[in-house]
Amino acid sequence: MKAGIYIHVPFCAKKCPYCDFYSAAYRADTAERYTEAVLRNIAALPDGLSADTVYFGGGTPSMLPPAHIERILRAIRERCDAAADAEITLEANPLTMTDAKLSAWRESGINRLSVGVQSFQPDVLAQLGRKHTPEQAVSAVNRAAAAGFPNLSVDLMVGLAVQSEKLVSDDLRIVSELPVAHISTYMLKIEEGTPFAECPPDLLSDDEQASRYLRIHDVLTAEGFLHYEISNFAKAGFESRHNNKYWQCAPYYGIGPAAHSQNRGIRYAVPPDLTAFLDAAVQSTELTDSAPLGDSERIMLGLRLREGVDLACYPAHSAEILRRAKPLIPQFLHLDGSRLTMTPEGWLMQNAVLLRILPDSEVNG
Repeated sequence: MKAGIYIHVPFCAKKCPYCDFYSAAYRADTAERYTEAVLRNIAALPDGLSADTVYFGGGTPSMLPPAHIERILRAIRERCDAAADAEITLEANPLTMTDAKLSAWRESGINRLSVGVQSFQPDVLAQLGRKHTPEQAVSAVNRAAAAGFPNLSVDLMVGLAVQSEKLVSDDLRIVSELPVAHISTYMLKIEEGTPFAECPPDLLSDDEQASRYLRIHDVLTAEGFLHYEISNFAKAGFESRHNNKYWQCAPYYGIGPAAHSQNRGIRYAVPPDLTAFLDAAVQSTELTDSAPLGDSERIMLGLRLREGVDLACYPAHSAEILRRAKPLIPQFLHLDGSRLTMTPEGWLMQNAVLLRILPDSEVNG
């Protein structure tokens, strides 16, 4: 199975109040040192590594100069057996998506942009600490399509009390009219250590969040998007190949401060320390799980996906899981032969459903 390569670009102009991802202030000299450190770590990747996805996440990867991104991609192609049709994604902030950058990104081989829009409503953007306007977001996506990007994704966030059914519906109408093939929709969570944790905004109630989630499902599926994962929708053939590796337990290698990796059942992470990453000949890593890919985790991850799990692949647990699942069919679960999937209502209650259907030892382990 081919691997994915994740590059964590830890630079941001300003930290959003809801974000708990590791980031630091951008400086040109630091960006140069960062790129050199990434190149050293690409050279240290395993011999003979085959990869078919590359993902620049962050942070705000689109702050990194295009020439730096081109150097990184060239090094990956020289070091790895990179598939000719590799999916190469860059996360981008609308304010950084200049025509010059769009052209340079395409020339370097980027073929997928994930645009951090979050909302097309001014009041929502202001509460989320986003600096772009709705008009700038629409323009950025349209210009990216005109620049020749074949695969555009947009992020939307829902959870603020101000996000009425009408405002969410307006966002869905606008995004459906844009030339995008993929939409990620996230329910706002208050994470420890963020400004929102210290001063929380007014949030939708649980029932209101559930209503918005089901509304998103109904509208986007009616517009021809496949609800292929709890938070993700795509036109046929445009599912995120890189993110699918996480849910399908495929190997992936992370480079950069706070980047995570998984290979042969072992999970490890780079410490969230930019200075240490810059100074190290090869990034240090910390073991986060020495045996994470048991049946329980594979089932949990598999049920995040529309395709679900084939219980025939888990003969030691299938009978017990099926016995526990039957009372939850058809509202929360669907069974087709031996394949078990979650309904949208099941995804809303994912943790509760998993606690009901998995043996206690598996859930607690």
